[in-house]
Amino acid sequence: MADAVKLLIGGKTTIYVVVFGLLCVLGTVFMDYDRYVLVLKWMTLSLFAYLAALLAAGVDWSAALLGTVLPHVTWSGAFFTTLVAILGTTISPYLFFWQAAQEAEDQRAHRHSKPLLAAPRQAAKALQRIRADTLTGMAFSNVIALAIILTTAATLHKASITSVQTSTQAAEALRPIAGNFAFVLFALGIVATGLLAVPVLAASAAYALGEACQWRIGLSLKPKEASAFYATLAAATALGMALTFTPLDPMRALYWSAVINGVVAVPVMIVMMLITAQTRVMGKFTIAGWLRWLGWAATLAMALCVGGMVIGWFVGE
Repeated sequence: MADAVKLLIGGKTTIYVVVFGLLCVLGTVFMDYDRYVLVLKWMTLSLFAYLAALLAAGVDWSAALLGTVLPHVTWSGAFFTTLVAILGTTISPYLFFWQAAQEAEDQRAHRHSKPLLAAPRQAAKALQRIRADTLTGMAFSNVIALAIILTTAATLHKASITSVQTSTQAAEALRPIAGNFAFVLFALGIVATGLLAVPVLAASAAYALGEACQWRIGLSLKPKEASAFYATLAAATALGMALTFTPLDPMRALYWSAVINGVVAVPVMIVMMLITAQTRVMGKFTIAGWLRWLGWAATLAMALCVGGMVIGWFVGE
């Protein structure tokens, strides 16, 4: 985010890093929960900047659609590692923690709501909302991800620019290829994505650790009511800020963290599928039918990709 702002208006990256870090922490810790959720919700509209950048990139749509429907598969470790990384950014462990935690958070924040096991009459309306939220959110996020992939494929890859160490280098490389408009939109998209992602990632870590340690957790609580939870959130953000001052290649770090997410997602998904079939845990809300089969199919797909990656590493290119 800091590099993107520096590209747009100049200035010192260090100052922007500190400002964005403080903004994320202060907003998450001190802003009222309902207002904060509303801010994040409306901020997602800024991601349409990536769609605008896509339209300005001069994509060969026939080739893009053909490649999307009939992808070229290479049976190698590098191909499956990248595939695991892509899946790791889509079906990632932190997503499970965040969404589950937010459902529980909403239930605690609204006094008329109760856990569905205690108030099954609320289930129909709640599950309908959750289903609509999940389908809409996943569709939107995948459209944005596809827009980023197509934009960079039609510009950077086409110009044989394959070594990019930061997202801002990608934005800068777009300028001579796709023009200033695409460059500005892509840079703004980086800022918007960061402002959405940092609080979610930091809060997901705080939720996961807090639940494991049985702390009082929740963004709807005041800082003094959940000091350990908020301290973890702030520490996670501070660690992210500190990493920007190290020689660590951020692109490689993002890539391999996505690979790790994809690998870790497999056991998490297996445990999740087993838990959701247990009546003693789920009561009458165990999953069955097509939803259960779809869940196991997704789990199997993730496991096969990870298996292909590991085999590719040992067998070689």
